[in-house]
Formats: sequence, structure tokens, C-alpha cells
Amino acid sequence: MPEKTFDAEELRKRLTPEQFHVTQEAGTERAFTGETWDTKDPGTYRCIVCDEALFSSDTKYESGSGWPSFYEALDPAKVEMHTDSSHGMIRTEATCATCGAHLGHVFPDGPQPTGDRFCMNSASLRLDRDGAGQN
Repeated sequence: MPEKTFDAEELRKRLTPEQFHVTQEAGTERAFTGETWDTKDPGTYRCIVCDEALFSSDTKYESGSGWPSFYEALDPAKVEMHTDSSHGMIRTEATCATCGAHLGHVFPDGPQPTGDRFCMNSASLRLDRDGAGQN
């Protein structure tokens, strides 16, 4: 996992309690409650912790899960995958490769062309609606 670029005290000041819980403690927001779960606005989804560009609205789709879902990352190297065996299940956790923030989980039931569903927490992402800086 990458080295954290922010300390917990600074993050507690900057993030909401839910954003901190999701990104730093691998929490999950309740389905159908996140800010961008049903947003259709064009733009770039960035890590709420380090501002890294992670997903494009071009790959976002309605999965019916209640969380923002994408079929691929902007750059596969920017989203790391880890085995998550918490809660009595085996899942694939997605984290930001830059800062290690928990983003959500990836499932093999998404649409083509990838077949993946990046089921992300709204609390871990910020939508840059103008789409600036997709690097």
C-alpha cells in the first residue's frame, strides 16, 4: 500500500466524519445516500483525500446498487486492488494508488467492455464537474 501523504489529524479537520470513516477506516456509506450515486453530470471523479483523477463520468453507469458505479478507472495504475476478507466475504477492495484511501469494491458483474463494476463510495470521491485536469 502507498505511504499516506496526510496525517489523521489534518484529515479529520479537512474531511467530514463520513469521508474520514470511509477513506481511512474502510467504511461504507449507506446505499442510495451518497452525493453522487445517481449524478449524471459530466466530469472527472477525484480522490477526496489527495485529489487524484480516478474515474470519468464517461464510464459511470446505473448499476442499481445505490453507489456510484464505473466500468473502468481513468488509469488502472491509479486504483489499486486488494483482497478484502472482512465481514465474512471475499471481495476486491479498491484504494487510491496515490494516498491509499479506501474507495469501495470491484465486482465482476459490470457491463462491457470490461465486465467490471467499480462500486465506489460517494464519500471517497469529488466530482470535478468541469472535467478540468484529467491527469
